[in-house]
Amino acid sequence: MNKWLLFACFALAVLQVPDQACAQFTDPRAYDNTPVGINQLELSYAYAHANASLDTSLVITGASFNLNQGTIDYTRYFGLLHRLTWVEASVPVAGLNGSIAGTNIQGSTTGTGDSSYELAMLLKGGPALSVEQFEEYKPTTTLGVSLTITAPTGSYRPDKVLNLGSNRWSFKPEIALSHPFGPDQKWEFDAYANAYFYTDNISYHGREVLGQQPLLGLEGHISYSFNDIVWSSLDTRYSFRGTTFLNTVTQNNAQQNFILGSETNISLNSQNSLVLEFAKAVVHHNGPALVGFSLKYDHTWGK
Repeated sequence: MNKWLLFACFALAVLQVPDQACAQFTDPRAYDNTPVGINQLELSYAYAHANASLDTSLVITGASFNLNQGTIDYTRYFGLLHRLTWVEASVPVAGLNGSIAGTNIQGSTTGTGDSSYELAMLLKGGPALSVEQFEEYKPTTTLGVSLTITAPTGSYRPDKVLNLGSNRWSFKPEIALSHPFGPDQKWEFDAYANAYFYTDNISYHGREVLGQQPLLGLEGHISYSFNDIVWSSLDTRYSFRGTTFLNTVTQNNAQQNFILGSETNISLNSQNSLVLEFAKAVVHHNGPALVGFSLKYDHTWGK
């Protein structure tokens, strides 16, 4: 019985906790125009806590999961077909532990998570501009697209039920609309539509095949610039579908999640900034009751 509870408690931690804690939202203002030739290095720390069962086939009360994760992220902005384009790569290192209240069932793991890579472009409102040209640029409505690929580079052992790697690829296409408005354009509204597509994990528990339907998502962000130094946002994300299949047998666990969050961006100077984020799962049907926060440091340089 203890082995089964441990299996049920940890089996989907690799699929749910890291993804939802560290990629809850696409950042607000992510599709604003930026001068070409700019590089950005981001160092971040994220903490997430989930207090619900992660295996929807067996409800477990008293489950508790904690994730501590550091991420190194690099972004390069350049011009392609006279449009602003950027590439981004990130690698996480994390520690994950969990337990069930009232029992001696517990476990933990540390290591690297799955790395991700993004290619994005502004199709409208984002001409490729040098730093000098950008000084004359007036913010306008932008339409952008991106593709994020997550590679199975994280630590994964088929004989273990607690892993930081997912042993499968995922692909997230996204389309984004950003619109500045109000006096001095201090307000900005962002709307994103995206979907996660997954390949199969053919070594699930060592010998089983885990498949998953696409997980669809809609996001809305409203942000306000208090001055040239600080801006804050209110963030929402609704995701649905994502039913899993074990050896082609449906688990009837389609998700329906609504995440509410906020972000504050503080510019320290022209090259350095701090970002504080918070997110909480308000609705979590077949998903964990998750709450988390992150602190990021961004450093930019270039021509």
